[in-house]
Amino acid sequence: MHQTLFDVKGKNICVTGASSGIGRAMATMLSAAGANVISVARRQSALEEWKNATKAETAILAADLSDIPSIPSFALELAKPFGSIDILINAAGLNTRQHADDVTLEGWQNTQNINLNAPFFLAQSLVPQMKKNGWGRIINFGSLQSRRAFENGIAYGASKGGVEQLTRAMAEAWSKDGITANALAPGFFPTELTAPVFGNSELADKNAQQTCIGRNGTMEDMAGPVLFLCSKASDYVTGQMLFVDGGFTAK
Repeated sequence: MHQTLFDVKGKNICVTGASSGIGRAMATMLSAAGANVISVARRQSALEEWKNATKAETAILAADLSDIPSIPSFALELAKPFGSIDILINAAGLNTRQHADDVTLEGWQNTQNINLNAPFFLAQSLVPQMKKNGWGRIINFGSLQSRRAFENGIAYGASKGGVEQLTRAMAEAWSKDGITANALAPGFFPTELTAPVFGNSELADKNAQQTCIGRNGTMEDMAGPVLFLCSKASDYVTGQMLFVDGGFTAK
């Protein structure tokens, strides 16, 4: 039974932000697990490089998710490679790292569009088919800043705080139709988004010591939680945010 609990073979999974970082790592892991993965990001060349590096059947689709009005038509394209989407993983993210005094309207709006608006409107566009199928998964990405205030993180923190409540609201709206909505909140993982943090060895070590485990995250640490939320193992879990942070928020 335990083997089928975490089975994602044949599931059609859309992963946004899949050209790098956690999104790419999870797209790779899920395709290796037998899922039909459609990787989405802005950079066509990075997506092509990822597709060529994977052995499984995959598809790629370049898109600018900050263009919110285009999302409904973009969602239709997602069904072309394998059929309707079963699982949506909203891993795309933007962090301008601006102090509150320096935040611009453009930076604020871009951050909210990528981190908060796109996950909702993409899910909204995919939910009707999930309802027809009577089954679906929505996995959002929060952050330590969903709960904590960081310097130079006001726009990002506001968006990720919103993601936590968005996830609860999605669960309330759609779980009765067989569609669960949950979020993962990573601690410090080495990605393009956190390059300024890991580029400072003192800061990276300080963050590691803030965890209960005593180290920063690796991509392998995220694989299990993602697989859990994608699979039958999480059938009775919805509206939750799971912190994958080594105990950073426990201290």
